[in-house]
Amino acid sequence: MTKQERSWVLYDWANSAFSVAITTAIFPLFFKAYAAVDLPNNVSTAYWGYWNSIATFIIAILAPILGTIADYKNRKKRFLAFFWIMGIMGTGLLSLINEGQWIMALTIYVISLVGFSGANVFYDAFLVDVTSDERMDWVSSNGFAWGYLGSTIPFIISIIFILKPSIIGLNGDIEAQKFSFVITALWWGIFTIPLLLNVKQKNYIPPSKTPIKDSFERLTKTISNIRSNKNIFIFLIAYFFYIDGVGTIIKMATSYGSDVGIATNDLLIILLVTQFVAFPFALIYGKLAHKVSAKFMLFIGIGIYTVLTIYAYFINSTFDFWVLAMLVASSQGGIQALSRSLYGKLIPKEKSAEFYGFYNIFGKFAAVLGPFLVGFFSQISGSSRTGIFSIVVLFVIGGLVLTRVKERRV
Repeated sequence: MTKQERSWVLYDWANSAFSVAITTAIFPLFFKAYAAVDLPNNVSTAYWGYWNSIATFIIAILAPILGTIADYKNRKKRFLAFFWIMGIMGTGLLSLINEGQWIMALTIYVISLVGFSGANVFYDAFLVDVTSDERMDWVSSNGFAWGYLGSTIPFIISIIFILKPSIIGLNGDIEAQKFSFVITALWWGIFTIPLLLNVKQKNYIPPSKTPIKDSFERLTKTISNIRSNKNIFIFLIAYFFYIDGVGTIIKMATSYGSDVGIATNDLLIILLVTQFVAFPFALIYGKLAHKVSAKFMLFIGIGIYTVLTIYAYFINSTFDFWVLAMLVASSQGGIQALSRSLYGKLIPKEKSAEFYGFYNIFGKFAAVLGPFLVGFFSQISGSSRTGIFSIVVLFVIGGLVLTRVKERRV
C-alpha cells in the first residue's frame, strides 16, 4: 500500500473504537443499566432507537450540503477535522453522566454520533483521492478489516478495567465504563493524525468567488443528475434499504441482547470476539470481489443478514447470541466496504464529497427508519424480539433493488 492508502486505512483503525465502545457495546449497556435505570426495558430500548434516529436525521440533512462545499480545493479535510473534534469531545463528555440522567446521556450521545457520522462523510469521499478504481475494493475492505482489529485494543483495555476496576483504583464497573469513554476518545484522536498529515485532496472542483452560492446551485443540479443517472439512483435506493438493516443491527444488538437475558460480561466478550472474526472476513470479501464482483458479494452479505435477522427472533441463550454474532462478523465489514467502493466506481471523482454526501444521506435517512421500526414494534408489542424481526423486510427490498444495478468492472 502507498503512504496515503495506509494513512487513510488507519482512520478506520482509529474511529472504529467509537463504533464498538459507544454505538455497539459499552455505552448501550451503560445507558440501560445506569443512565436509564428507572425506565422499563422496552421503553429504554425504544428511546435508544428514537434518539439514534434523531442523530442520523441531523447528519442526513447536513451531509449533501457540506459535501458539496467540501469538494472545493483543500476543503474536504477541514470538514473532516471539524466533525472529528466534535465526535471526540462528545465521546469524552459521556464520562460525566450520572445515574438516571438518561436525557443528558442521549443528548451527548447524539452530539458524539453526529461528529462520528459527519467525519465519515469526508473520510469516505477521500477514498477516490488515495487509490485507483482497480484497487478501490481492496483498499476499502482493508479499512474495515483493520478497523475491526484496531478497535479491539481499546476495547480489551476497557473490558479489563470493567471486569477488574480495582487494578487502576476505580470504585466499580460504572466508573470503569466511564473511563472507557475517555480511552475511546484518546484512541480516536491519536490515530487520526496520519490522515490529517498525509492524505491529500487530489480531486476537486475549481475555486469559486461565491462557493456557498455555487455549492447550492451544484447541489440542485446534482439532485437532478442523480435522478437522471438511473444506475447510481437505483444503487442508492438498494443501499438505502439493506444498509439500514446493517446499521440497525449494529446500534441495537447489545440493547436487544440485554433485553433477552444475555449477561453483560457475556455480551462484552462476544462483541470482542466478533471484532477479531470480522477482520479476516472483511479482507475475504475484498479478495472475492476482485475474482467475482462487488455486486455478487453484496448479495452474499444481504442473504446472510436476512437469515441472521430471522434467527435473532428465536434466540434464547448465550450460545444463540454467539451464533448470531458470528454471522454478523462474517459479513458486516464486507457489505459496508464493498458498498463504499462500488459506489466510488460509479461516481465522478472530482465531485466525490458531494456524491458521498448523497451516499451518506441515503444511508443516514435509512438509519432513521430502522431504529424507529425496532423502537416502535418493541414498544407496541412489549417485546424487543418483534422489533428486531421487523427489519427483515429491509434486507429483502434492498436485495431485490440491487439486482437492477449495472456494475462497471475495472
